[in-house]
Amino acid sequence: METEYDQVLHSVAHVKIADQTGDSADVKQDEDGVKVSCFTEVLDDVTLHFQIIRLAKQIYVWIGYNSAKFGNLYAAASTRPSNTVSVATVLGGTSDNTGSGIAHRLVMKTGLNIIMACNIPKNNPLLEAKAEKMLIRKLIDLGYTMPTPLRAT
Repeated sequence: METEYDQVLHSVAHVKIADQTGDSADVKQDEDGVKVSCFTEVLDDVTLHFQIIRLAKQIYVWIGYNSAKFGNLYAAASTRPSNTVSVATVLGGTSDNTGSGIAHRLVMKTGLNIIMACNIPKNNPLLEAKAEKMLIRKLIDLGYTMPTPLRAT
């Protein structure tokens, strides 16, 4: 008879988690797997931490500014029938929308639902643009983007 502990071990064995810090070619992922990528970039005396968790039909992204603070949380998804992108603030104030624009553009680039946490200061749009550029470069390297992005109508 299988114990509860054995059942948990068996179910966890089906989830494949890969921590990636280098080249994406050496990490395999099946269709039901979860893939975790973490990296840090230093730019203009600022440390940006990134975490990307790829699930079956969505991507979770966290961008940390000089700390591991969670920040505001946004959910973005493509809506039908016109393929426009909707973004909602799940946690955080509505006046600080630093990550909502990034989340919106990530949906258009990937075609997937995006959950994004971001604590980049709202008074630094240049830093936000550079962080988005680094994130998109990494998503392209990981193969998470579509060949042709969605077009907003």
